[in-house]
Amino acid sequence: MIDIHQILSQITAQEGQLLDTQFLAPCVRGGKVRTRIAGMIYTFQSQQNFEGWAIFKPINDKIAAVVKEPSLSQVAEYLKLLVPIRFQLARVLQGQTWLAYPVNESDTKQRVGFAKPVAVHLVVEGSQFEQVVARWDGNCLWFEEVDRRADPLLSEQLKAALKKLSLPEDIRFKGMTPEMRTVYELVCRNIKDFAPKVRDEQRLQRALKMAGGELHDFSDRTDYWLVEWTSGTGERHSSAIAKNDLTVMSAGICLSGEDSNFDLQSLVGVVENR
Repeated sequence: MIDIHQILSQITAQEGQLLDTQFLAPCVRGGKVRTRIAGMIYTFQSQQNFEGWAIFKPINDKIAAVVKEPSLSQVAEYLKLLVPIRFQLARVLQGQTWLAYPVNESDTKQRVGFAKPVAVHLVVEGSQFEQVVARWDGNCLWFEEVDRRADPLLSEQLKAALKKLSLPEDIRFKGMTPEMRTVYELVCRNIKDFAPKVRDEQRLQRALKMAGGELHDFSDRTDYWLVEWTSGTGERHSSAIAKNDLTVMSAGICLSGEDSNFDLQSLVGVVENR
């Protein structure tokens, strides 16, 4: 027969042990912390609006308060218990949380079963495109350190490309990996100058300028653009241009049915040499 009094005594003892326990844990702003006590996993809301590493002490079974800041060695020992993975930082999501992408997709899949854009928490050093080491606890990723094995020149080349507003598909340099291109794309998605319409406009402008023309306007016609442009001699034209390769679908002038033999760039020269 179950002794209800004994069970109640055990629960009371565990609650007393809970309130007397201090534990180390990482915490994001507005997040929760977890610990295992007497074989039971407890989850607490941080009493303060805290972000970082701390020694916590439960106030009750739902809330824990920050007691003090842990030493670097304590944090290091905690992180050693978790799975290390290398990531490249893309952009800040909020506070000390960054969006990042695995440096090696296949290695990451073997270690944790996935390879996708993820949030890395408590990033206290590092910058955009920098490679870092994070630790996986089965639920979240926690920043450990900047990866000292990484070549800093690679991240600098990505930064330089971003400064020039280079499109992801146009970036090529020695040592670049498919994962780096993915990180660059993640960064571009959050920048207005890389919005699809802006990129389309830049592409048309570049083709026309290389031949001495100038873009005035363009409109989307599903499979092609209707492009309003001016030649170097000042002639205004309206041409239908294919989106995939800028082939001329309709030049807007008589080309004896040979419109498709030209692209937007070569069309400018044809117009000027008529």
